[in-house]
Amino acid sequence: MDKLIVVLMVAIPAIIVIALVWVPAVSTVVLSFTDWNGIGNLGDIKFIGLENYDNVVNNYPPFPPAIQHNLIWLVVFFLGPTLLGIFFAALLDKEIRGSRIYQSIFFLPVVLSLALIGFIWQLIYSRDQGLLNELFGTHVDWYGDPSINLWAVLVAAGWRHTGYIMLLYLAGLKAVDPALREAASVDGAGEVRTFFQVIWPVMRPVNIVILVITVIESLRAFDIVWVINKGRNGLELISTLVTQNVIGEASRVGFGSALATIMIAISTVFIVIYMIQVVRERR
Repeated sequence: MDKLIVVLMVAIPAIIVIALVWVPAVSTVVLSFTDWNGIGNLGDIKFIGLENYDNVVNNYPPFPPAIQHNLIWLVVFFLGPTLLGIFFAALLDKEIRGSRIYQSIFFLPVVLSLALIGFIWQLIYSRDQGLLNELFGTHVDWYGDPSINLWAVLVAAGWRHTGYIMLLYLAGLKAVDPALREAASVDGAGEVRTFFQVIWPVMRPVNIVILVITVIESLRAFDIVWVINKGRNGLELISTLVTQNVIGEASRVGFGSALATIMIAISTVFIVIYMIQVVRERR
């Protein structure tokens, strides 16, 4: 009986992961070499080799700006919300007065979906009745102007990402041996020097996790952009292009799968980096 329970505990999660993760991922890669439109029998699928990838790179105008926007998203997340989250975590780790309240305030956006955050910030960004325009007496279309809407969305998405990173890093800081801080203090090191020369190296595993999470969050950014304008007019992202082609009016499943495979390939690079780091730490 015990063996049966163990087998079920291993088999059921494995089956779920294979069915919901690996099968769709492998199917996506296979379909990226076809011109299937999602209609008809699977036996009618025609393989066309690398033609979809060639069209993505050379004949699909939204792809270059989507790559550019994803890269901007990544850089901004690293230089803004990620570093800000680490900074807040370092401050709250000092057990300052009201730290529990501050943690709750910063973490509140994390429990909200990006789609809901998009609607919340619509109240701030609205051209006619938005809080921001009311404060400054302007009539800027923050979500509609393609020259600024990406930056407006990044502020909204970064609001959520900051709290997420803060929570992860604060958990890592709580696990740091207090003896390290005491030793640094005895040696005369200040708080800044202690953090960068003692705490930061110890936090290397957490830093790698945050690196991978930030990259993946930047690549899979979708919800907030989709609810605004479905990834058009200055908000093109790879994820929205995949959705537009797979379930949009065009119904180009093969072409959309090629875009999705490109996302998978980029994500896999950073996931492999993370796994290598985990293996090294365990050794």
